[in-house]
Amino acid sequence: MQIYRFLTGNDDSDFCHKVTKALSEGWELYGDPQLSGSPSTGIRCGQAVVKQVKDQPYSRDKKLTDY
Repeated sequence: MQIYRFLTGNDDSDFCHKVTKALSEGWELYGDPQLSGSPSTGIRCGQAVVKQVKDQPYSRDKKLTDY
């Protein structure tokens, strides 16, 4: 089963660390990073990541990081 997450955050080192942590846990980048923003909110980043896990029942109640 493949699971999907979309990581978001401000355009800063914390966001880069969030993506790097996911990669170190076996997640893989999925698609291009996304940027949006305005003068009032600043720049926001998003990056989709996917991970292949053993086939198991999907549960909406289970955190994706627990697979």
